[in-house]
Amino acid sequence: MKLIIRLALAAVVVIALGIGLLMWLHPGALPERPATEATNATTQVINRGEYLARAGDCVACHTEPNGKAFAGGRPMPTPFGALYVPNITPDDETGIGKWTADDFYRMMHTGVSKDGTLLYPAMPFASYTKVTRADSDAIYAYLMSVAPVRQQNRPHELKFPFNNRDLLIGWRTLYFREGEFIPDPKQSGEWNRGAYLVQGLGHCAMCHTAINALGGSSESKAFEGGMIPNQNWYAPSLTSNHEAGLGNWDIQDIADLLQVGVSHRGTTYGPMAEVVYNSLQYLSDDDVKAMAVYLKALPQRDSEPPPTSQARLVDPAVMETGRRVYAAQCAVCHGDEGKGHPPAYPPLAGNQSITMSSPVNSIRMVLNGGYAPGTKKNARPHGMPPFSHILSDDEVAAVVTYIRVAWDNSGTPVKPAQANELRKLLPE
Repeated sequence: MKLIIRLALAAVVVIALGIGLLMWLHPGALPERPATEATNATTQVINRGEYLARAGDCVACHTEPNGKAFAGGRPMPTPFGALYVPNITPDDETGIGKWTADDFYRMMHTGVSKDGTLLYPAMPFASYTKVTRADSDAIYAYLMSVAPVRQQNRPHELKFPFNNRDLLIGWRTLYFREGEFIPDPKQSGEWNRGAYLVQGLGHCAMCHTAINALGGSSESKAFEGGMIPNQNWYAPSLTSNHEAGLGNWDIQDIADLLQVGVSHRGTTYGPMAEVVYNSLQYLSDDDVKAMAVYLKALPQRDSEPPPTSQARLVDPAVMETGRRVYAAQCAVCHGDEGKGHPPAYPPLAGNQSITMSSPVNSIRMVLNGGYAPGTKKNARPHGMPPFSHILSDDEVAAVVTYIRVAWDNSGTPVKPAQANELRKLLPE
């Protein structure tokens, strides 16, 4: 009997030691580990800040091609001259190493730097003002954790009088409204999360809203589309089903376009492809779906009936040239009837991005070609070759005209001069 009791006690000791060992191997399971908990909490904030910095696409602007992350120096061309993006690494002398979390939030929320300097609105503080203090602090913690880089900021090269920052007071009066995002109690939590990301960190309206001569935009025209200054791409309207309005898209197709870069309804190229590559592909499925829910719910502002085919306006000779070029160069991927093979090769028939009032994007794709972004969910994207070296301006205009009016598409004809203007922008 004593032997049995001893064996039982030994087993209890072994089990207790085993449990203790397992708990040691899994520190998170320990009831009290103050140091570890503190470290984990800090790491969690930094990881969250990295995620939010991705959502804000901070690295895209604050990193030169082939440069060190967040070290700045990238030129940002504007109609008013060149702005050079600052170093936001935690270097004490050339970066934001001496900034506090309060300084950082003030900059995000009000567009005012640590030293009181008014920021130019190329920094999207008009959108970032909606970011909560907690999220701002998390982004700050993340930036403080990256490797500091000693790299002096370059002075801006703005034309007179735009190099006078005092003029920003007038701009801010007209176009800046300070304030964190306020959830709409009439909407779902998912809609509000999407609105917070789209309106705030995503700063989507900066491209998808027309910019006026003063570099400002009207809130009443938000998401109605417009040319992106100095990039020569057209950001389509998200509120018009005549362009890229998403009212008749499935939520999954919108989410795929945002996160994957391709969907059964379309493919991202140009500046939007960069946003997907640098930012949106890293967001969670839930957050991307929330953005899709919000975007799909944007009020549609179509005031006119859908346009009809404009083929009757096209010279028959131009139409034949376009048909011939399409058959020789395009049909192998997009199909004889323009139905494509989505998502690899997007459809052209019934594609609103083809028939928008501005033909700029279509002309650029024929001239430049392009690839959808390589993303985690689309690691080997299909691409389109450039045709600028084999097609004349007349042929480019003809084939773009053809795809804009064929198959009952409702686009308008394109002139060779329009192709020539965009050809001049090609690198030599």
